[in-house]
Amino acid sequence: MSAIDLREVFLHMKDDLSVDPVPVDEAFWAEIGQRTHLHDGRLAMVCAMDRTWPHWERHPAGDEIVLLLSGAMDLVLEEPGGERTAALRPGLAVVVPRGVWHRGIVRAPGAALFVTPGRGTEHRPVEPQEPA
Repeated sequence: MSAIDLREVFLHMKDDLSVDPVPVDEAFWAEIGQRTHLHDGRLAMVCAMDRTWPHWERHPAGDEIVLLLSGAMDLVLEEPGGERTAALRPGLAVVVPRGVWHRGIVRAPGAALFVTPGRGTEHRPVEPQEPA
């Protein structure tokens, strides 16, 4: 077993409690809906947080964990009572509840670990009047 770079290979943590490495290429996210073998379980990945997200996202299939590894980022959650912002700094995490729209505002470049459901992720653009 060799070390895995979670920026290049995601881990598919399957419902049967096994884990499969999943190489990531340029087409990964564009094809995620067709990758039905990833729909069950969770994906663990590390992503560079070098700019504010141009979109909102949500995960109807389950909760997501966002753990900031380095840098600084505000995670904005769109909840029924209005928006809530969680200021993430290295070592701090947020559990994003199932189905809640959220986006990241990067305050200082870094990286984050995501543990996210593999099925049904949705995106919508950030509207121009929304602050970054």
